[in-house]
Amino acid sequence: MTGRRSSSISSRKQPQQARSSELVAAILDAAVQVLTKEGAQRFTTARVAERAGVSVGSLYQYFPNKASILFRLQSDEWRQNSSLLRTILADRTRPPLQRLRSLVHAFIRSECEEAAVRVALNDAAPLYRDAPEAHEARASGERIVEVFMREALPRASDAVRATAGDLITTTMSTVGKDFSESPRSQAEIETYADAMADMFCAYLKSVAKR
Repeated sequence: MTGRRSSSISSRKQPQQARSSELVAAILDAAVQVLTKEGAQRFTTARVAERAGVSVGSLYQYFPNKASILFRLQSDEWRQNSSLLRTILADRTRPPLQRLRSLVHAFIRSECEEAAVRVALNDAAPLYRDAPEAHEARASGERIVEVFMREALPRASDAVRATAGDLITTTMSTVGKDFSESPRSQAEIETYADAMADMFCAYLKSVAKR
């Protein structure tokens, strides 16, 4: 069961030449357009191929079905998020709470800039969220947060740090998604991010004093 699910969302092959890479990029770009316009329920490989201007057969050379395309879009987002986490949280030239504040601002801006795609991918999540690849992709970000929490709360127990990390990331993700579903001005984004960062920093300071 697990093996079948894993293969069903994996790309068939990786592009080796520039032309192949351009084809995959065109397919993924078309997939984003179809996803944001049609939504997850009407997302099909035929619509993606048509939008990309390629045959369905060419698309199937790289993606066996629509779940594999959607998972590729989602995994690309997870990699971007992991890169964002790593760039900001691993910067030990700045105090932990400053890094956390920067992360909140960067995350909320990102959520608002790519809201349509994120909402659509969330609707499509049942197609791939339980696959092994999905767990592996999410684990990368979790490890980055775990390392940061050891630095931010050096005297806390592992259990307390785990709870703090989970609370912050879950809140950011859930509230950020809800906030970004409506158009927001830059001023609104900054104000909201500041308030969320204040809340997280106050929480970590409270935990550190216990």
